[in-house]
Amino acid sequence: MKKRQKKAKRKVILLICELLLLLILAVILFAVVKLSKIQKNELNLDNVHINEGLSEETKDAMADYQTIALFGLDNRSNGNLSEGRSDVIMLATINNKTHEVKLVSIYRDSYLDTGNGVFQKCNAAYAKGGPEQALSMLNKNLDLAITDYVTVDFNAVVECIDLLGGVEITITDDEATLMLGYIKELNGLTGNNSKCPTSGGTYTLDGVQATAFARIRYGGGDDYRRTERQRAVLSAMVDKAQSSDLKTLNALINQMFGDIETSFSNADLISLTANIFNYKIGDTNGFPYEKVAKKYDKVGDVVIPCDLVSNVTKLHEFLFDEADYTPSDTVQTNNNTIINNTGFRQGDGF
Repeated sequence: MKKRQKKAKRKVILLICELLLLLILAVILFAVVKLSKIQKNELNLDNVHINEGLSEETKDAMADYQTIALFGLDNRSNGNLSEGRSDVIMLATINNKTHEVKLVSIYRDSYLDTGNGVFQKCNAAYAKGGPEQALSMLNKNLDLAITDYVTVDFNAVVECIDLLGGVEITITDDEATLMLGYIKELNGLTGNNSKCPTSGGTYTLDGVQATAFARIRYGGGDDYRRTERQRAVLSAMVDKAQSSDLKTLNALINQMFGDIETSFSNADLISLTANIFNYKIGDTNGFPYEKVAKKYDKVGDVVIPCDLVSNVTKLHEFLFDEADYTPSDTVQTNNNTIINNTGFRQGDGF
């Protein structure tokens, strides 16, 4: 009798284990199927530049964080996420211990080495050599070692925000006025019929309205304030997504993942999303910190770092809590070229 009971008990335990295994496999399969919608791009890391001479202290500090480059393109017309000027360039640095995420917007008009010693607006790097050249531009000028990126068609943000039910944003009277033209343009592109807020205040903005807010540039603080708006919208989207139900998140995945390209594998993405509800957006800012906006030679309106060395020092302090960081010889050389080309140096900026 006891033997029968033991056998029966073992069968029940075995059945439970089998059911759990099937459940785990089903969850993994679901995740893989969803993630397969994202366009994958395996980078040739031999083509991604990383500066020599980074100190061991710097390597150790950076090892405690995962730094990802985020690019936003306006390529809805051709659907190609591997080329085009990157209207949005952000760094997202994740603290591996606390899961805090810091965001830094790299001003797209920053005058930097975009490759082969050619100094121009930094958003040209993506257009010339895709994500590999864009990552090389960031690494070479900022003493970083980024090997992963995520690119999204910026207009796809409209669909994402609408699926989330809008995001809460506070706008000024001037911003409400400036949003009108962008809203009309986006309505024409997306087929929506969004209205423009009539005055400043705190609103739950729909996709067109929030994207219009994030795209304000001329008359609204130029690229500096625009990147602040972009980070505000992104932070609001993360907060809203973290509080959304599974049905909403599933709809979001189905709609958005086809508009994303990344260097991450499915396994990498699963690892990242495992902590998605633990991530918290921390401080955000823009680079360069000290700068001059100037119409320069044939390049046009650029943002000149004053100077690159001091700005990179501040960037490493912000991202990796590195005190008294000393930039590499490559950054020093690029800094000298920028000074020689433009005449602007440390102390000339704001």
